[in-house]
Amino acid sequence: MSRQHIPDLSARQLLAVLTLAEQGSFVAAAATLACSQPALTRSIRRVEDVLGVALFERTTRRVRLTAAGREFLPTAERLLHELGMLARSLSEIAAESRGQVVLACIMSAATGVLPGLLAAWTAARPGVELQVREGVHGHVLAEVQAGAADFGLTYVDALPPGLVAEPLGQAHFVAVAPPGHALARREEPVALASLAGERLIAFPPDSRTRRIIEAAASDAGLTLRPRLTVTQFATMLRLVRAGAGLAIVPATAVAGSAGEGLAVLPLAPPGLSRRVGLVTQAGRTPSPPAAGLMGALRDGWPGGASMQNLE
Repeated sequence: MSRQHIPDLSARQLLAVLTLAEQGSFVAAAATLACSQPALTRSIRRVEDVLGVALFERTTRRVRLTAAGREFLPTAERLLHELGMLARSLSEIAAESRGQVVLACIMSAATGVLPGLLAAWTAARPGVELQVREGVHGHVLAEVQAGAADFGLTYVDALPPGLVAEPLGQAHFVAVAPPGHALARREEPVALASLAGERLIAFPPDSRTRRIIEAAASDAGLTLRPRLTVTQFATMLRLVRAGAGLAIVPATAVAGSAGEGLAVLPLAPPGLSRRVGLVTQAGRTPSPPAAGLMGALRDGWPGGASMQNLE
């Protein structure tokens, strides 16, 4: 239908028609609607003028629907019902109780601190569908740039144009080893030089985590050559537990149960860290559920502005 043929009628005017049809009297309908009788009369005339047809037959004692009115009434009822349902639906979305959120995050985020935060947030919002898309740093940025994800959780240094960063804190890296490893018995922090001769497990060369670690080693005049390369963080930790080698990972990625069966070894000064935070498209306003989840991550991220975390 062309827009110029859409009747210019308000929900209040439709309600006036329905109420008058139910009550059969201008006096009773005006009382039900809590309006004056002249105001009700004007509303009914406005609807009839717009439609170009009389909807009611007026007598001295009773108001009855015309044939046109009987045909119009079910449509008016359906329109008001759908408007009411839409209003409730939008209200629920605004209250974060309905909708969908797509979060793209670097892999270690989903292994460490993130699960507990997401579990609490989703438990309070059973009507919200949450999709978590794990990947390397570049994959997270691509998802946000393409609009496929509402926002990302990743490293926030040196982002490409069109993306906005909101730091949550610092991602401090540690070494992880099986409990029986010789380095696990040392009380002092582990230097990168001590890891140069170890069997190391790492992510692929295109991973931002690997590039960060190799850049730190290069700055220290070292070359780290991983013996095993994996694409999943959980696989890396399982291999470390099995004694296949050591790995360098963000600290909160092995916090809590994620670090069970591992010796977590702090790195000697100057250490290794990068900023981690939320990434969004510039100019994009997040939906209420997405904004709510972003707020929950701000509030619940460990260490606040001095955090320790991820990939």
